[in-house]
Amino acid sequence: MKKIIGASSFASSLPELEKEVKSVELYIPKLRLYDGSNLIKERVDELHNLLSTGSVLTTMHAPYYGDSPNYPAELMVDTANMGSLQWRLMEESISLASEFGCSILVVHPGKISGDRKKSFMTMVRNLKKLSAKAHDCGVILGIENKEGTDPTNLCCTADEHLRAIKEVGSPNLRATFDIGHANLTCGGDAYKLRDFVRKLNGNTAHVHVHDNTGRLSESYFGDLHGAPGEGNIDFSVLRELNFKGVYNLEVFSMDAVRAGKRILESL
Repeated sequence: MKKIIGASSFASSLPELEKEVKSVELYIPKLRLYDGSNLIKERVDELHNLLSTGSVLTTMHAPYYGDSPNYPAELMVDTANMGSLQWRLMEESISLASEFGCSILVVHPGKISGDRKKSFMTMVRNLKKLSAKAHDCGVILGIENKEGTDPTNLCCTADEHLRAIKEVGSPNLRATFDIGHANLTCGGDAYKLRDFVRKLNGNTAHVHVHDNTGRLSESYFGDLHGAPGEGNIDFSVLRELNFKGVYNLEVFSMDAVRAGKRILESL
């Protein structure tokens, strides 16, 4: 497999993205697949038909715990604290990823609620069950590292990220490396970021690409999802991953996709 440049479906429509990139990450909260927390079969069928007429590869982003006011509350999932609704949403995501032929289903780590160790181990138990479901459906889960500027996040450091994968112990759970989140965890320090990337070498199944300043801000703990070049990340550090696969631009516009595409192609 070679390097494949992709983009998230929250950047634009599928037909527009297909003109620029070879892979699209289907971002469930924006796909209008749900009415509240209920899956709309007709909309799933429409999306399936749309994907079947194109040649673009796909990955998928499962529901997660979103702190944005625009994130639908009905699709909130904390993998360290899952009830029956959250289990159904995640199992539906795995089934949809399989149905759409997605190579990766991105999942978020859990949130710390009270005791950190207990939250971590509860997340691991839940991820083991989800990995078993993913195995049955032929799907690889890519657990994402989160930004350390939010003290309630698990799996911010490379060490804890890798520990979670090791504890789950499933070939169907690997790492989605998010360079923007790592930059925030490293405080914008290029040397620390390079060390972070080197630790993930050989453990990565998927990459998220976006930019920031590496500093905490009032908005989204600094997780601005800017176009590459808008922050302080030196994206040449991605060479340290030695990764062949999908580099997904998690940005908000086609201009940002094109800017990121130019930088990734230059690598």
